[in-house]
Amino acid sequence: MRGTRVPRNRLPKRHYVDGVDILYISTNGPADATKASIPWHLAVNGSVEVGQTVRIVLAGDAAEIVKADVRESLEGIGVPPLRDLVAKAKANDVSIHV
Repeated sequence: MRGTRVPRNRLPKRHYVDGVDILYISTNGPADATKASIPWHLAVNGSVEVGQTVRIVLAGDAAEIVKADVRESLEGIGVPPLRDLVAKAKANDVSIHV
């Protein structure tokens, strides 16, 4: 068929499904505050903002984040403090699995 080709510099349209569930897995703990904060940041300032259902899994060293004193003290570079990200996750009913 003529005229149905997609130009090379243009991507075909994608159809997104409503009700997307996203699972973020974090294995970084307090030794690297920035890496520990990134899944939380993506979850609450990305996925939650566009209406996706979000879950976060804390594995390995990331499990230390459940301790309040650890959570309150972590501040990564270029991301909000972890205490703010966790508060936003709680406010938006993000499921946390350890």
